[in-house]
Amino acid sequence: MRIDEILAKGKPTVSFEFFPPKNDAGFAQLFQTIEDLRALKPSYVSVTYGAGGSTRQKTVELVERIQREIGIRSMAHLTCVGHTSDEIGKILDELWNGGIRTVLALRGDPPQGQSSFVPTGGGFQFADQLVQYVKSRHDFCIGVAGYPEGHPQCLNRTRDLENLKR
Repeated sequence: MRIDEILAKGKPTVSFEFFPPKNDAGFAQLFQTIEDLRALKPSYVSVTYGAGGSTRQKTVELVERIQREIGIRSMAHLTCVGHTSDEIGKILDELWNGGIRTVLALRGDPPQGQSSFVPTGGGFQFADQLVQYVKSRHDFCIGVAGYPEGHPQCLNRTRDLENLKR
C-alpha cells in the first residue's frame, strides 16, 4: 500500500524519520532501533538524504531493507542537490526496483559550507522540477514539504504557496 493510500483512510498515522548513520556500527544500531519501534506499528517511516547526496546509497539501502526485512512501509527522501537528472533517474530506478513506491521530493539545502543553493549542471533548480521528473519516471507516490512560515528565500508568501502547490 502506498503512503497516499494510508493517509487517505483518514485515520491517525504515526511515522518516524531516520537519518542514515555514518558507519556500519551506527547502521546496525539504527536498524535494531527500527526493529524495536515496529511494536508501535508506525504507518510508515522515512529516511533522509544528505546534502549533495552524501548519504544517497545508505538512504536507498536503508529504505529497501526496512521495507523488505522489517515490513514497515518506507519513503525515501530525494533532493536536487549535487545530481544531474540522469543520476536522479538511476536512483529512482533503484528505488522502484527495490519495491519503494513513495519519494519525498525536495530541493534540498545547500551542502555544508555553502550559503546558497547552486543547481548542478544537468540537474534541477527547484523541487517542482524534480516532482515532474519523478512523475515521468515511475508511478511513485510523491510527497513534498514546505516551510510553515514561508521559504526563507521567497519574499512573497502567496508566491511561496503557489510554488509549494506546484
